[in-house]
Amino acid sequence: MTHRIVVDLGFGDAGKGTVVDWLCARGPEPVHAVVRFNGGAQAAHNVVADDGRHHTFAQFGSGTLTPGVRTHLSRFMLVDPLALVAEERHLAALGVRDAFDRLTVDGDAPLTTPYHRAAGRAREIARGAARHGSCGMGIGETMAYALAHPQDAPRVADCRSPLRLRRLLGGLRDRVLEEFPDAEGTPPVEDCVEAFTAFGERVAVVGGEHLAGLLRAGPVVFEGAQGVLLDEWHGFHPYTTWSTTTFANAETLLAEAGAQAERLGVVRAYMTRHGPGPFVTEDPALTADLPDRHNGFGPWQGAFRVGHLDLVALRYALEVTGGIDALAVTHLDVARDRGDLLVCRAYEIDGERVDRLPVGPAGDLDRQEALTRRLLTARPVYEPPADPVQALESELGAPVALRSHGPATSDKTPGGVLSPPGPRAGRAGPAGRR
Repeated sequence: MTHRIVVDLGFGDAGKGTVVDWLCARGPEPVHAVVRFNGGAQAAHNVVADDGRHHTFAQFGSGTLTPGVRTHLSRFMLVDPLALVAEERHLAALGVRDAFDRLTVDGDAPLTTPYHRAAGRAREIARGAARHGSCGMGIGETMAYALAHPQDAPRVADCRSPLRLRRLLGGLRDRVLEEFPDAEGTPPVEDCVEAFTAFGERVAVVGGEHLAGLLRAGPVVFEGAQGVLLDEWHGFHPYTTWSTTTFANAETLLAEAGAQAERLGVVRAYMTRHGPGPFVTEDPALTADLPDRHNGFGPWQGAFRVGHLDLVALRYALEVTGGIDALAVTHLDVARDRGDLLVCRAYEIDGERVDRLPVGPAGDLDRQEALTRRLLTARPVYEPPADPVQALESELGAPVALRSHGPATSDKTPGGVLSPPGPRAGRAGPAGRR
């Protein structure tokens, strides 16, 4: 059997959800389960079924509309029980009434709570005009708190221990209100304890060994969140996420289970970015002309921005990840209908032509911030419109295994073998692993 890891090579919103849905619904092998391996409730993976049903997947795997496909939230996932319950209710309204029955959650996964969310929003408001583009879901605060107070950070397994959960949530709430006395959205601890313990009773909380059984039972798709260019270590700091968005977490889980997987990189036929930060090929005219039905202005993220295909940035993402086996290209219907989307293979920075961005070691955020400052002054060097599939294959050195010409499952066309032989495109080995 073949396991696959699906990762967005851009700034997110390239179509990971619709690719995962296709792999589960019509892929070359029946998929047994989808494993989430980074991010949390801030994910917004849109899936449109052929019968018109639409769901924005945040924590459930994007294969959930396919009967029988399970979801496993690994220890690298940040789990928000309240948001997960709301998502399950929407799935039930669409006719998927067994989503919780098909869900397992690693007990070591950190919990995202209303207190994390309140602190994150208060912190972003305090930045004023220097906002980073938070999703307002408390993801960064969850990670920051777990790193600063590892023994006091609530985890999924604590939902089955009310006394311990009450102590941890009380300490968390006190710390948040001490730093942000006027923070909104800090409910009484007892309310959270009641809701979280009900969640712990409803879902299957498992240990780390559970994943190995899933991998033995059938093909598994590992679904990433956000995009490589937002990676916590290799993204353009500080406009990044508190999450490892590369293949690294998935491959750690696979290695622990003695398994391997094909790496599938997802890109749009053009570039997008949600929120502030460097975006060299941004074109305000495209932003105005190409509204996205599933993405728009957000009160926390800010504007949804659109630009031309940026092969410099995507080559950087490829090198950061250590290479891919194949590509999935989405939104090809937009490229077909417009005909004026340009291709950028180089930047002009301080009067010099730059066609490759340097990849540094993980953890050097000062270095990444210096790179960000350079990119904020970069200008794109454009080439005439070209077939995006040919441009991506030639520049990234990987075959396009899936082409998407629309939002629905049936709008996808396999473009070749999904398990291509030979070495991966990009560098020989992984980069930036923790």
